[in-house]
Amino acid sequence: MDTNLRIELLKTISETAGASGFEGRIREVIIKEITPNVDSVTVDNMGNIVAFRKGKESKKIMLAAHMDEIGFIVSHIDDNGFIRFNPLGGFDPKTLTAQRVIIHGKQDIYGVMGSKPIHLMSEDERGKQIKITDFYIDPGMGKEDVVNIVSIGDSVTRDRELIEMGDCINGKSLDNRISVYVLIEALEKLKKTQLPYDTYAVFTVQEEVGLRGAQVATLKIQPDFGIAIDTTIAFDVPGSQPHEQISKLGAGAGIKIMDSSVIADQRMVAYMKKIADDATIKWQPELLPAGGTDTANLQKMVKGGAIAGAISIPTRHIHSVIEMVNKQDVRSSIDLLAEAIKNIDKLIV
Repeated sequence: MDTNLRIELLKTISETAGASGFEGRIREVIIKEITPNVDSVTVDNMGNIVAFRKGKESKKIMLAAHMDEIGFIVSHIDDNGFIRFNPLGGFDPKTLTAQRVIIHGKQDIYGVMGSKPIHLMSEDERGKQIKITDFYIDPGMGKEDVVNIVSIGDSVTRDRELIEMGDCINGKSLDNRISVYVLIEALEKLKKTQLPYDTYAVFTVQEEVGLRGAQVATLKIQPDFGIAIDTTIAFDVPGSQPHEQISKLGAGAGIKIMDSSVIADQRMVAYMKKIADDATIKWQPELLPAGGTDTANLQKMVKGGAIAGAISIPTRHIHSVIEMVNKQDVRSSIDLLAEAIKNIDKLIV
């Protein structure tokens, strides 16, 4: 299968900073990329990007891919210049040890996630799970220099380059920048196609802190149909049991059945399966026992509810700095999304 992915574009999307509530930089990247392929682009008061394509009929389909990434916010600078922080989104603390981060103050500066050295830990301390409050950020300079650049309330993001690794792509923030890329590429693929319904492609904000942007956008748009695009867990690694794996890299685009916040509409599930089979697109079912996506708000923030589902991209090492996706799964997700949009009038209600 020819994956035919624009890796340089994906690299830019992955590496651009945009923690929850601080999405300005990634918003600029997305707007520049999508503007030639849609009828209009607006930004709402929350910061969501709403790209619109006029359809043959006035029914509405809303697509949602969140552009924010998990990050941190500066909460304190001590007398020695070390920075304390609060998380923006959910982190597994063990993945933070000795990682480089970028503090976005008056200018961007690097820092290192520090904690008590193992050599100085007691036996009891070594046996305990590290907590996020055990970490500080070391910017490598004293307080006087730090406070000239950094203020309480500045955002902090992870520092990691996106690379190709065998059949995969590896980098930070693929949750959910891989879905941002998929939605951009679907719009590119459909730019000369007459769409059946009015189509709203929304790049949402603040998903990682409570699905907030999607709630606002859905309330405004009031779609008849909704498709979220997000990552899901691929626990297809040593030590896992088959029933724990959720999804597998290389097994195709995930079609969401449910997660902890939503049960996908069975009409949408059946429609996506048929679309995938008819177009010979590789897919796999996805049931996520914990965690939610924008799908929930697409479904319930509409009077009477919307017919909603999601395309889920299998991702290993999720919510760390080395998230990994399979190139063929990404291609399958682009193709499935494009086919689902252009044939949405065939969904049987």
